[in-house]
Amino acid sequence: ICGIQHLERAGNRLTLFDSLYFCIVTFSTVGFGDVTPKIWPSKLLVVIMICVALVVLPIQFEQLAYLWMERQKSGGNYSRHRAQTEKHVVLCVSSLKIDLLMDFLNEFYAHPRLQDYYVVILCPTEMDAQVRRVLQIPMWSQRVIYLQGSALKDQDLLRAKMDDAEACFILSSRCEVDRTAADHQTILRAWAVKDFAPNCPLYVQILKPENKFHIKFADHVVCEEEFKYAMLALNCICPATSTLITLLVHTSRGQTAPWEAFRQLTGTKQPLNRDSQQSPEQWQKMYGRCSGNEVYHINLEESTFFAEYEGKSFTYASFHAHKKFGVCLIGVRKEDNKNILLNPGPRYIMSSTDICFYINITKEENSAFKKQEKNRKNHESKLSYHGASRLPVHSIIASMGTVAIDLQDTGCRTSSGPTLALPSEGGKEGRRPSIAPVLEVADSSSLQTCDLLSDQSEDETTPSDDEVSAGLEYAKGYPPYSPYIGSSPTFCHLLHEKVPFCCLRLDKGCQHNYYEDAKAYGFKNKLIIVAAETAGNGLYNFIVPLRAYYRPKKELNPIVLLLDNPPDMHFLDAICWFPMVYYMVGSIDNLDDLLRCGVTFAANMVVVDKESTMSAEEDYMADAKTIVNVQTLFRLFSSLSIITELTHPANMRFMQFRAKDCYSLALSKLEKKEREKGSNLAFMFRLPFAAGRVFSISMLDTLLYQSFVKDYMISITRLLLGLDTTPGSGFLCSMKITEEDLWIRTYARLYQKLCSSTGDIPIGVYRTESQKLTTSESQISISVEEWEDTKDTKDQISYRSNHRNSTSSDQSDHPLLRRKSMQWARRLSRRVPRHSGKTAEKINQQRMNLYRRSERQELAELVKNRMKHLGLSPAGYDEMNDHQNTLSYILINPSPDTRLELNDIVYLIRPDPLAYVPNTAPSRKDSFCNTMGQDTREETQL
Repeated sequence: ICGIQHLERAGNRLTLFDSLYFCIVTFSTVGFGDVTPKIWPSKLLVVIMICVALVVLPIQFEQLAYLWMERQKSGGNYSRHRAQTEKHVVLCVSSLKIDLLMDFLNEFYAHPRLQDYYVVILCPTEMDAQVRRVLQIPMWSQRVIYLQGSALKDQDLLRAKMDDAEACFILSSRCEVDRTAADHQTILRAWAVKDFAPNCPLYVQILKPENKFHIKFADHVVCEEEFKYAMLALNCICPATSTLITLLVHTSRGQTAPWEAFRQLTGTKQPLNRDSQQSPEQWQKMYGRCSGNEVYHINLEESTFFAEYEGKSFTYASFHAHKKFGVCLIGVRKEDNKNILLNPGPRYIMSSTDICFYINITKEENSAFKKQEKNRKNHESKLSYHGASRLPVHSIIASMGTVAIDLQDTGCRTSSGPTLALPSEGGKEGRRPSIAPVLEVADSSSLQTCDLLSDQSEDETTPSDDEVSAGLEYAKGYPPYSPYIGSSPTFCHLLHEKVPFCCLRLDKGCQHNYYEDAKAYGFKNKLIIVAAETAGNGLYNFIVPLRAYYRPKKELNPIVLLLDNPPDMHFLDAICWFPMVYYMVGSIDNLDDLLRCGVTFAANMVVVDKESTMSAEEDYMADAKTIVNVQTLFRLFSSLSIITELTHPANMRFMQFRAKDCYSLALSKLEKKEREKGSNLAFMFRLPFAAGRVFSISMLDTLLYQSFVKDYMISITRLLLGLDTTPGSGFLCSMKITEEDLWIRTYARLYQKLCSSTGDIPIGVYRTESQKLTTSESQISISVEEWEDTKDTKDQISYRSNHRNSTSSDQSDHPLLRRKSMQWARRLSRRVPRHSGKTAEKINQQRMNLYRRSERQELAELVKNRMKHLGLSPAGYDEMNDHQNTLSYILINPSPDTRLELNDIVYLIRPDPLAYVPNTAPSRKDSFCNTMGQDTREETQL
């Protein structure tokens, strides 16, 4: 305005009001033309003003409008008319982080029937910049409403229309310094919502197990520490259980990586072949495809998968459904009973009103079934299937959430005829061992122990002499003392008398024993070491699954708790009844403490995230200390299986970090691409996660979100983890494929073998393959004798070529510097006058020995020296047993024609051993589960 007036003094001599009038008319694009600039400077200024106004003003107006709308939302109300006509859920949090928000939105809106729901966020703090940017995206801005308010105020609950909400999710802030205080806030929010809207379903997340009984009224509760410790415990006996559960509770259509891009990133040109030598992307393809399996449910009488098995045994239905459709039936629930039974066994008879729970790529309602043509059926009927390996392969084609399943003409065979025909002796193929058919209705003679499995039902009434001398006469019963209210009673291996508290201390002797380290105890089985900050009540749930009654007592691993702080008497009173459970005060960043607690004799090392480090000034830095300590363990004890808990899943890329490994770098680029695509599991192709060596409790947030659509997921997860025990329900275990078991050949034959003998239901395979990488430079010893002055130039060239071709992680070491130092020392020794021949030779020999050592050998020498200093024998330390060049992954419900490989670990749901206790006059047609359930309940009450 002032510029126009100033420049037009040489022209029209406009007043200040005329200048204001001209600017308003010009910017509003009306342009009457009654006032116009006359000279060129004024015209130039007007042109500049119009250009700037066209760019800047719309942006400013948009930001002002958005801020005004957000202010209205934060202080406004959710429309009552919309609440009555549209469905919405309320999310109550104390502070909203971008990771929590995206996990909730991606999982909640992954279900098709929830696309029309609105999400109302009720949070007492203002949203930060990251959340604001996300909620500006049109996909979320139309469905997510942010209200600033407190759940403890009825006015704010009224603004969110809590009484009309379909559900209310109350989440705890796990990054708080005081986690108990965070639980107290969650409890008050739950009470306030229940008081204001008693009919609104509550989905509550709690941190500490001792606070769970305050919110028993909630419809669904997930206690973090309960699930965390139980999952970490099962990881020690069933590898990668955490990855298995995480993949099952995530909604996914099967993650697939861009294979061509991965091949270019890694420089892989290896073609696929029919042997087990698979290219690096092949394992990802299988792993990604099987990760799309989830748990679904359907009524038996309405199901195409299971309707024909009414009146048949559960094991018979599970095997034939897998054979025909590729689905894995894992459990049932009776119509008049709320308890879910995982693999109730071959004596359970399927009823038309049963609800079946199964694992598949998609639910049956989204599947299209195609019958083969008659001529193809006739052609198939003429073929003779010799052996179980000729089972038909069923194609499962995932396209837009629909699965097309080809139905073969394979009717349910009766138990009278053999299911698998043996090959004729005159054939070209040799005679293979046959597999018994799965009977429609099991009898006592069919319940035999499979040859490839160890018998889990031990006769413990007659212990051997070794067991008596070792004091292994354990009793089975319920723990007499629980550290907190609300823990589920579990039948466990217990001692006849509780151990004195002084004997629980591993590293200090007492009047009852004089042992001061793990070696002196002479354990027959390898240790399981848990490194934690404090002995919280949740740690009790780590011990219970490992001492459950269905674990063979000869396979029980000693448990050592490595605690930063001494445990209190209440915790010791709870664990003193369990056999072979010890504790020690120490830290994982102290090598002496690790050696005393028996790390060299350990099968697994579980590193629990410390509560004091869960909150940090910089996001994602809460795991810094844990990651560095685990990396040190990884370098010192390469053969040790380390299972780590992290606060943030994004930090798992630093586990077993290799800075210049091309394979890891390619996986990192793939993760970024998957994240850009909005994948819920962008980190799933990371090697530590696929192998089950890293876990974050935030991965289980989706369990609570998914329970809104699948109200049974929490119950099934608790049964799998051993947190709940229902009479007649099976448990999760594993078996290893040995050379004697390779005759089974395929997953379908293994399924039949297990169902026909032990009644076990396989649900997946954990496979380990060798990762062909070039040898790490740090693992190569330098041979001094081969180096001569005349070959220095050639050595330089060979080193450079090796340096370019190396793809390992330890290239940061300095073999070139060592080489130059050695040459310098050799030349220097020539110039120095030799006063004493023997002394010079001794010094040179010591120097050459130092140069010969690699980094791994230096670390091994350090560990052995510390063991000798502590008075420990270094015989148990195997420094060269390196498992770094292997990769492991999970195949959930693989296709029936998947070939078994040596050392595969198969996940099994084994029937309850107590369900096979003979009853008086058992009925063959009735469900055995009901009678045993009543008997077990009576015993439990007594």
